[in-house]
Amino acid sequence: MGMARAPRSLRSTAARQALVGNFDGAAGKTASTVAGLIAVASVSGAAQAQQTSLPPVNVDAPKERPRSTTAKPTPDQVRARNALRRAAQQRQQAAVAPVVDAAAPSPDSNPYADPAAPYKVDHVQAGGKFPEKLVDTPKSITVLSKEVLDDKGATTLKQAILSTAGVTLGTGEGGNAFGDRFFIRGFDARNDVFIDGVRDAGVSVRENFFTEQVEILRGPASSFAGRGTAGGAINIVTKQAVTEKSFYNMDTTFGTDQTKRVTLDVNQVINPSLAVRAGGLFQDADVAGRDRVKDNRDGAFVATTWKPTDAIKITGNYIHTELTGIPDFGVPYYRPSTSSTSGGPFPDFGVNRNNFYGFVNRDFYRTGQDIGTINAEVQVTPDLLLTNKIRESHSTQNYIGTLPESPTLAAGAPFTAYTVSANPQSRYQATDVFANQTEATYKFDDHAGFRHTLFAGIEYDNERSSIDTYTGLGSEITTGTTPFTGSGSTSGVSVFYPQATDNPFPIPGGLTGRPTKIGIETISGYVMDSANYRDVLILNGGFRYDDYSIKTSAFTAAGAFGQQSAQFLVPDYNLGLTLKPLPNGSVYAAYATSANPVGSEFDGTSTAYGGINPNLAGGNNQIFGPEKNKAIELGTKWELFDRHLLLTAALFETTKENAREAQNVGSTAAAAALGCTFAPVAPAKTVSCITAGAAYRVRGIDLGVGGKITDKWSVFGGLVLMQSEVTKSLAPPANTTLYVSNVGRPLANIAHESFSLLSKYQLNDTWELGGQAVYRSKIYGGTLLAANQGTSIPSYWRFDAFAEAKINKNWRLKLFVNNIFDKRYYDALYQSAAPFVLEAPGRAAYFVISARY
Repeated sequence: MGMARAPRSLRSTAARQALVGNFDGAAGKTASTVAGLIAVASVSGAAQAQQTSLPPVNVDAPKERPRSTTAKPTPDQVRARNALRRAAQQRQQAAVAPVVDAAAPSPDSNPYADPAAPYKVDHVQAGGKFPEKLVDTPKSITVLSKEVLDDKGATTLKQAILSTAGVTLGTGEGGNAFGDRFFIRGFDARNDVFIDGVRDAGVSVRENFFTEQVEILRGPASSFAGRGTAGGAINIVTKQAVTEKSFYNMDTTFGTDQTKRVTLDVNQVINPSLAVRAGGLFQDADVAGRDRVKDNRDGAFVATTWKPTDAIKITGNYIHTELTGIPDFGVPYYRPSTSSTSGGPFPDFGVNRNNFYGFVNRDFYRTGQDIGTINAEVQVTPDLLLTNKIRESHSTQNYIGTLPESPTLAAGAPFTAYTVSANPQSRYQATDVFANQTEATYKFDDHAGFRHTLFAGIEYDNERSSIDTYTGLGSEITTGTTPFTGSGSTSGVSVFYPQATDNPFPIPGGLTGRPTKIGIETISGYVMDSANYRDVLILNGGFRYDDYSIKTSAFTAAGAFGQQSAQFLVPDYNLGLTLKPLPNGSVYAAYATSANPVGSEFDGTSTAYGGINPNLAGGNNQIFGPEKNKAIELGTKWELFDRHLLLTAALFETTKENAREAQNVGSTAAAAALGCTFAPVAPAKTVSCITAGAAYRVRGIDLGVGGKITDKWSVFGGLVLMQSEVTKSLAPPANTTLYVSNVGRPLANIAHESFSLLSKYQLNDTWELGGQAVYRSKIYGGTLLAANQGTSIPSYWRFDAFAEAKINKNWRLKLFVNNIFDKRYYDALYQSAAPFVLEAPGRAAYFVISARY
């Protein structure tokens, strides 16, 4: 009480005058100032009156004067005023509208990558197994994002892998001379390829048109991935439907070597909870630098995402690919008769690099995959996630190809008179896989201040394969001077001028009907925990237990039936410690184990290639205990340049014990001394005996980089330097002239030094220029274990370049030139004393037209 307030009319009048004062002249400014002072005085006066109890001041409210009828605005004035108001509102909205970032991620951008630097991937797909960002994960992991694959021009997994440091290519062994076979850190990983975390059993050829990114886990990873994975594992992440926005993409490619390629990628949002994504592939192409070789591809995929509630997400996809053409098993290898001359692939000694040694009227390949997956996720609570993934897949390898083997030269003949045997190779392999993974991820905090991500799962895998060959190859007759021998090989084919390429052939006979059947059943349980203490200290560990069983069966040519089986209980684990001295960096130490039970490579049908031969009575010591792998890794990772560039460095050592090795023995006594229960059969002089108990190690340094140095400069690459050595061998000091002591020798089939760097620079809003450099050191040939054949393929540098023009937000043009200098180099060599060599493509150019809507 006793408080005086200025009349509302006076306060409002002063406020109005203050608001409109800026639109008047000098007098208006004076009136505004006076009105402001009156308003302030009224407020301060009210406060003072409250303190001194002054009597209230009564002021009569002003009376509104009647307006003249002539002051009423006309209809034209009203319309003009409304137009001015609308224009002012539009200007105001434009002033406050958010600025659209031209570099913002598109609807089909990689969800795992840094949106501002897509060369840098922050997370891998298996978030429960690797919950931290890559910078805080104590393991070397190289991730090729979709943008990296696109700028590499890599349309297959093989192309992507061969331009990545630390991974080299091998030939398909054990009768499967066609397909992807990779070595990671010196260890065979041909059956360690996964698609969305599920093993893709069997050697196949994999396209990239449905791929989001490729993850290369380096070092033993059995606790993460299961059997094998001594050198690491490769995980292909597929494209998924997204519910945020629809988009429609198409890429059309024209290039040298009759190349025509079209890919489609369409995502349609049905409603906020349902989306469908579909894609297609067509390719018709030859291969640069290789005569007669065809590389045709067709495929399609469809993916769906359904979120009926915020807590439930169901995804599914189906992938179909079919690759057809004429296979290329390379060129023959020259082994001089004198030790003073080093050997090598024949093109290095004057043979035309384009020479094709197959038969175009007989050779063919068809390899296909059909993969269906359903994954359900239930967010039970904010901290508990349950998932269940079901996979059913069917793949086929169907081919007849020709291997150029056993070069020979008649005494006194000139060098150009060298001939080879064109050896037919055939296979029809059908592989079926059923897998189910049930997993749970639980996040909680303990009383010690650690934030835990606990991951546990149960997995069941059933892998079945039937491997057959074609009949009639031994009885086919060709015209001309190169008839088949009884073994089915065409002898006398000229190395310099192969004369049998176009010879007519009858339709190949049917399959033998006596396939080798392989079945692998695995039941696994695993648990992992990542404990993060205030983003300063991160501890992780995991344990996996595999119940692995394998069974093989086959009929011999004489009709006898044989079978073998084995079962192993395989435990493996990993430990890791990560320290974060700064928020953008980490230093870590890690230890892990893995195991390779016999037959785990899955495609091998003989002991010499990691399989089980069902026709050897009693196993003949071919069923050994698992090979045991152990690895330690010390490393550091740093995010630089506003955390848009990831630098990694690691020192590693991996050892293998109870390793299997091949030895040629020439007598029953020699075989018995090695534990083999069979001996050479006439007229053969030696027989290959497989033993276990050897050991070797691989040491090295692994450097990597990925991301943006500036807003316009992106880089991705790595450098891997390795040293390998056989530390234990059961082979005698000198078995034959080819097999000498393995101890101290390096491993075969790997490049000990490798480097790759992809770089791109944005010149302006329209143009980007980029290129890639790849280096591989010399690769030695050898048997199952050591580089003991005296064969090798040379080191090489290869350079690629590209230029991209963004016409507008919807269209872009891109030009690739691969192998700019037309370098002659080789990807791999067969493990034989007289191997064939896989020759890499020559120079090629491609023009890509891309539409994005």
